[in-house]
Amino acid sequence: MGKIILENIRIYSNHGCLDEEALIGSDYLIDLEIHADLSKSAETDELNDTVDYVHLNRIVKEEVSIRSKLLEKVADRVLQRIQNEISMVSYAKVKLSKMNPPIGGNVEKVSIVLEKKF
Repeated sequence: MGKIILENIRIYSNHGCLDEEALIGSDYLIDLEIHADLSKSAETDELNDTVDYVHLNRIVKEEVSIRSKLLEKVADRVLQRIQNEISMVSYAKVKLSKMNPPIGGNVEKVSIVLEKKF
């Protein structure tokens, strides 16, 4: 078993329940961790035998670009896409952080974490 981790993917999007969040938008940071059997790719040195992190990054970018009110919904869409598109993955964890959230205080970010076994 092995892990692939993508860290600090930065995407600008417009999530949130407030109308101003839809108009103004904000930066988001995403960390993604997946588990898969990487033993074959370690032996063969072939991209077809592993989980392509370019594909993972594309899923994150596409799903985070779709507006939602809640970060939980966005993270769930990422997990669903991974489950549906990459059969080698047995587990995935998404951490989605909203930078400078409009919550009436000096808060660097708020984060949610969702994880799923496939």
